[in-house]
Amino acid sequence: MNTLADKHIREALHCKKLRRQHDAPNTLVVDELGLMHGKHRVDIAVINGHIVGYEIKSDEDTLYRLPEQITAYNKVFDRVTIVVGVKHADEVYKLVPDWWGITVAQRGERGAINFECKRPANFNLNLDHFSIAQLLWKNEVISILSEFEIPANTLTQRRSELYRLLVELMKPSDLHRRVRDCLKTRKNWRCHPQPSQYDDSYQPVAI
Repeated sequence: MNTLADKHIREALHCKKLRRQHDAPNTLVVDELGLMHGKHRVDIAVINGHIVGYEIKSDEDTLYRLPEQITAYNKVFDRVTIVVGVKHADEVYKLVPDWWGITVAQRGERGAINFECKRPANFNLNLDHFSIAQLLWKNEVISILSEFEIPANTLTQRRSELYRLLVELMKPSDLHRRVRDCLKTRKNWRCHPQPSQYDDSYQPVAI
């Protein structure tokens, strides 16, 4: 049977396409990264000098949710690649932005999953700084804001107000860097195993 499930594509993607990122000391690879406080979750995020998203649409998936996912991902990710089974290979061209990468996954003659890059991802020129700030936990936002000369009672405001203030006080490049640094240095994230540890019992871990 040649139908590919999300699990099959995800495992092969980690093992074949993201192995170098796994091995890089200053890079974090995360399954199911939540955006906008969990309203959306990208299948795989790679965080180093940029934040890169990989969305998987297997042969067993539909593209029903893709339009709203596109809207969310366009606000946060520097680059995005959609990885699809053959079933969706033609349809995604009509849906995703021109700067998104497109990769097709299919089984080879010997059963291995192969990836064919149909279009490389380019950089996103329209990031939303507030949405990027939302990747931070509240304690992280407060820690960053504490570096500025602002009244202490300001730090007790609602989380949305703290994000807004952070966007107002920081240059976009500095804000994005601090967000990436926070994501990479969190100590209690439950990340995926290394590629060599994947087996038939592997399940993606929600972050």
